[in-house]
Amino acid sequence: MELRLLSSVCEKIMELLGQNKIDRHQRQVVILSQDSFYRELTPEQKAKALRGQFNFDHPDAFDNELVMKTLRDIIQGETVHIPVYDFVTHSRKAEFVTVYPADVVLFEGILMFYSQEIRDLFQMKLFVDTDPDTRLSRRVLRDISERGRELEQVLNQYINFVKPAFEEFCLPTKKYADVIIPRGADNLVAINLIVQHIQDILNGGFTKRQNGFQNGHGTPRQRRPSESSRPH
Repeated sequence: MELRLLSSVCEKIMELLGQNKIDRHQRQVVILSQDSFYRELTPEQKAKALRGQFNFDHPDAFDNELVMKTLRDIIQGETVHIPVYDFVTHSRKAEFVTVYPADVVLFEGILMFYSQEIRDLFQMKLFVDTDPDTRLSRRVLRDISERGRELEQVLNQYINFVKPAFEEFCLPTKKYADVIIPRGADNLVAINLIVQHIQDILNGGFTKRQNGFQNGHGTPRQRRPSESSRPH
């Protein structure tokens, strides 16, 4: 099963499931991030990025072909290798992160609902709805502390690219969500419901109930990703 979620919500789910304490080779639940799938930039695009003039919040900024291949491999129960993106140099590193087969995959990213081809791969779609001021403050703190950006550059990028892209590309996809989670990781009631649902899947109850609705045919369901959408 694959889900799409805000990173802080994913981390809270992993914590409540106790998956963070399990060796990554043995985890039943894993997290993937859309941020790992940024395209390789041309020299001209990289120069723009270094000046804060490249739109990383546009759907074309992501390598959707690689996302599709990765998700399909996961559905088939294969081990996958996830790129590591360097947000300081705006390029992919030489190393990869190996993700082993798991029962549930949490896929977090702001534009995972934008492509219908990708959207249709997810068994559950969650939209994490957060306050605009909260999104901005998190963006500022993350880009300054983790990505070495200057405050002025972060604010300019937010005004010129992030906010318009959210309103044009991300917010309209809210209608595709199966579940909307207000207040993000602070909404423990909603998160606990998701955790209970995942535990049901891991214990086999979800599959048993679904097989019961198949008129006795007993057709096994392929594992699919679960998806949720996170506003930056």
